[in-house]
Amino acid sequence: MKTVLEGRAWVFGDHVSTDQILPGRFLERPIEEMGRYAMAGIDESFPEKLAPGDFVVGGANFGCGSSREAAVLALKQAGVGAVIARSFARIFFRNAINNGLPAVIVDDTAGIRTGDRLLIDLTTRVVTNLTTGKNHAILNLTDTSLEILRHGGILAYTLARLRKGEGG
Repeated sequence: MKTVLEGRAWVFGDHVSTDQILPGRFLERPIEEMGRYAMAGIDESFPEKLAPGDFVVGGANFGCGSSREAAVLALKQAGVGAVIARSFARIFFRNAINNGLPAVIVDDTAGIRTGDRLLIDLTTRVVTNLTTGKNHAILNLTDTSLEILRHGGILAYTLARLRKGEGG
């Protein structure tokens, strides 16, 4: 996984639920098709506007609602490079990390606008809004979470540890 990510911001606000990220009517679709329906509960045209590597930006409690892992898979399949928010629902956060999607917590997302160019540096732990010049410290993604992301998800991380004889 790259440790420096750059893309445009797509801002969605507070309390975005997993049902808004991937509405229930699309849950029976093959995983490979789920990206077509990412954010369909808010903006059905989102996947068509998204460039690979762009970022979804939320406010507080992003990914609330059900424990629907498919919401994370839809964002990944659509090409989202990371989700940035003030806070995440706990299960959404774990599902994101376990599936290799960076879920970045910053202190404030209010100054980020749709279309702003953002740079996420996981090594220096800073999100820079290249449009406004404002920096945001990354408040999470340390230790094991960062290692899981570096491997691309929990499965690859666990297999690498097993190969090294470190156990699961």
